[in-house]
Amino acid sequence: MDLRKILAIAGYPGLYQYVAQGRNGIIVESLEDKKRANIPASAKVSALGEIAIYTDDEEVALRQVLLNLKEKMSGGPALDTKKATNDQLKKAMEEVLPAYDRERVYASDMKKLFSWYNILQKNDMLEFDPEEAEESAEEEK
Repeated sequence: MDLRKILAIAGYPGLYQYVAQGRNGIIVESLEDKKRANIPASAKVSALGEIAIYTDDEEVALRQVLLNLKEKMSGGPALDTKKATNDQLKKAMEEVLPAYDRERVYASDMKKLFSWYNILQKNDMLEFDPEEAEESAEEEK
C-alpha cells in the first residue's frame, strides 16, 4: 500500500484514499464508510507518506512509526482515542517512539496517530510498499 495515496484532510474526520483529479479539486473515498466526496482545491490536504514525527534528534517518517505501532500491537488495534486520557496517549507514544519530542508532539497529534493507525488496521492497510520506503529514504537525503 502506498501511503502517498492515503490523505488526511483538514476539517474532515478520518482518512481518505485518493481516487481521481476532479474539475475543482480531488475526488476521494472515505476509508471508514467508502463514500466518495469532492474535496475543493482550497482544502488543506496532507498525504500520510509526507508526514513525519519529531524526535529529539531527527524526524521519523509516519510510515516507520506506524510499523513500530503495528509491531507493538502485534497487528491488532491500538488504544481507543475517544476514551484515552492524555497520560495514556503519552505512555503509549513512549512505547512506540521513545525519543519523540515532548515539546513539539502534542496529545492531539498522538490522538491522530493512534486513530489513523486504527483506521488503517481495520482496513488491513498496514502492509507498505518496499519501493515507497526506498523512494522516501532517497527524498530525505
